[in-house]
Amino acid sequence: MNKDLFLIGIDGGGSGTRVVLGDAQGRELAQAASGPSGLGLGVERAWQAIEAGCASAFAGAGVPLDWSRCVLGCGLAGVNNRDWLAAFRAQAPAVAGLAVESDVYTTLLGAHGGAHGVVVALGTGSQAAVLDGNGECRVAGGFGYPSGDEASGAWLGLRAIVHAQQALDGRAPNDDLAQALLAHTGAHDRDSLVVWLCEANQTAYARLAPIVIAHRTHPFAARLLGEAGVDVGKMIAALDPSATLPVALCGGLGAPLREYVPEIYQARLREPLADSAHGGLQLAQREAVRIAG
Repeated sequence: MNKDLFLIGIDGGGSGTRVVLGDAQGRELAQAASGPSGLGLGVERAWQAIEAGCASAFAGAGVPLDWSRCVLGCGLAGVNNRDWLAAFRAQAPAVAGLAVESDVYTTLLGAHGGAHGVVVALGTGSQAAVLDGNGECRVAGGFGYPSGDEASGAWLGLRAIVHAQQALDGRAPNDDLAQALLAHTGAHDRDSLVVWLCEANQTAYARLAPIVIAHRTHPFAARLLGEAGVDVGKMIAALDPSATLPVALCGGLGAPLREYVPEIYQARLREPLADSAHGGLQLAQREAVRIAG
């Protein structure tokens, strides 16, 4: 392998991007973060966020950024849209190597260190995946905002805002949950909330999820969180009918939603070994070996 190369793991979602910079052997040199790079928010915006994160990581390592010496392993939300993926590859800088997979695949690599297991990635969006005994990766969920991504931040936020809507016109009590949601949106009446709703994307809705979690004892929030837990269970069951594999809940909502996963799955839950960005670093390492061979 070319010892002058740098390996870069990228975890790109709808709320932010995480970058892990490694040397040619995969030894970690620096980490950085930047804005969202999920492809659903635009390919140009995705590359801007990735380039900003990489520049920050190289600066942190005290090394000049030279794309021609970089092999990128990207785990990105939205790559299952073939048009977005093709556009992403077409707009890439002149790098030494580029491997692109779904962020749930890099989450799987990071969480179980490449061993067999299930992950449920719960962030702005959601998707579950399994690495089975044949080394095959199969997925469940991940059909995207607004119709899919059950138990995700966007899914929770999209449903939570209904409570605020109903509080504004008297269909629900104007309680602490409603007031917290309205304060976050900056809305004070029906018309100002409609303006927020018309501009809101998946990232905006996902930012409401912490409010739901903070009000977990509220009956409306508790019902939503319970439904999220049931949906996580459905994904696990779909991918592991044998009910034997370890399961890691990953992403920003992995820990908060753990207690809502049905009891039947609790004994199989494990802490992830590493995150999706480090899974991306493993992907970059594989790509470097491939291009060297």
